[in-house]
Amino acid sequence: MEPTAILAAIALVPQPAELAVTGGTAPAATEVRYVEDASIPAEGYRLSVAEDGIRIASSDEAGRFYAGVTLRQLALPDGSLPCVEIADAPAFAWRGMHLDVSRHFFGVDDVKRFLDLMAAHKLNRFHWHLTDGQGWRLDVPSHPELAAASARRNGRKDEAEEPFAQGDHFFYAEEEVRDVLAYAAARHIEVVPEIEMPGHFGAVLGTHPEFACVDADGNRIGWNEICAGNDAALACMEDVLDDVCRLFPFGVVHIGGDECSRKKWRDCPRCQARIKAEGLADEDALQNWISRRMVRFLEARGRRALGWDEYLLGGGVSTNAIGMRWRGGGGAGGGPSNFVSAATMAAAGHDLVMANSRWVYLDYPQGLPDDPCRYTFDKQKPLDLCYAFDPLRDIPPELHGRVLGGQGCNWTETTPTREILEWKMWPRACALAECLWCGAGRKPSYDDFLRRLEVHRARLVADGVNAAPVPLPPDPLAR
Repeated sequence: MEPTAILAAIALVPQPAELAVTGGTAPAATEVRYVEDASIPAEGYRLSVAEDGIRIASSDEAGRFYAGVTLRQLALPDGSLPCVEIADAPAFAWRGMHLDVSRHFFGVDDVKRFLDLMAAHKLNRFHWHLTDGQGWRLDVPSHPELAAASARRNGRKDEAEEPFAQGDHFFYAEEEVRDVLAYAAARHIEVVPEIEMPGHFGAVLGTHPEFACVDADGNRIGWNEICAGNDAALACMEDVLDDVCRLFPFGVVHIGGDECSRKKWRDCPRCQARIKAEGLADEDALQNWISRRMVRFLEARGRRALGWDEYLLGGGVSTNAIGMRWRGGGGAGGGPSNFVSAATMAAAGHDLVMANSRWVYLDYPQGLPDDPCRYTFDKQKPLDLCYAFDPLRDIPPELHGRVLGGQGCNWTETTPTREILEWKMWPRACALAECLWCGAGRKPSYDDFLRRLEVHRARLVADGVNAAPVPLPPDPLAR
């Protein structure tokens, strides 16, 4: 094949930083030689394919691994490898993908499949949303009753009949977590566990109703928020975080912080007593007090807290804490009083992970005709919108260094099976992977991405992935 024809046949996702076709091909069984080169950036590599051999240079094991990912994608239809010179490194250190296993449970086999697909696209942070109002999915030694009683959605038994069930339980035992952690580590993926608080707390309240807010007569009034004035409830969460720090080796723990309705705290004598005792101004300051307490608790155990942007409301939280920006603009998702912009978080000294719902929420419709899936909301997130994602958007240049990267999010209210999960994720997750690996500065055009994606989706389908079709290029006259 001529170099121009070979270049047209190459379909790498994400696209490398530098790619040159040198002419000729090498057999698939060509020997690979590995070289250590400290000058290559972390996770980066140089790959040389020649007729007489393959050479991979990197400064770390992750770079070697990603060179292998590229090498597997390079294979031409006849199995041969084009002779190329590639120099590559990621634009962002945090290239993540989130999976909500609370609203619908996914067993260990499905999680491993999720990790395989992440690794095949050079994604390196698995955000494991383990707890929420619908279910508690992590067995913790300090409070085994949480998984035993709250691992079924809303405490019901109907989940046992759902088709995604694996085994006889709907939570992850410690040995299963360790299995997933080892599997992820072998693929250079760090696992970020999330324990939701102080909102999205309904699963805990199903087991411990005494942790809910009450009115002046002692009647329960809270259904999805922790009672911030209840010492036992806060101690329970600290016990859980202790277990999480012991089990999960990565230095970041996600503590939620979003969509906490503080109205119940106004009517709860215990919460009002806490506000008075701590000299706080109001219920907003009470959420800030919880954030500061939990961030300090994790810091004392050598961990950095991560949370959805609301957990930094009010300021004063240690700058060691990381903000995760999830809302696409304005006061969406809670109103102006709940709004903490990415630029505000960065200016206050916090590192950021961008997970803006406007671009990266994969539970929104894809805009495909005759799509058989149900989605959580109606607002469309087509492939071209996902490809427009830029973690540095709206961040002042002097604060770009605060942006660690970004991630896609898979919320599962309407995603009960792996097949539906994959349909919603792929190929939109391919677009996000390229945005995070390349960055806006060297990301190719959308048309170029679509050309490569046609070939790459065929690879996914051949591997058994239930990937949605690649849409036609957008019509510029319809804009």
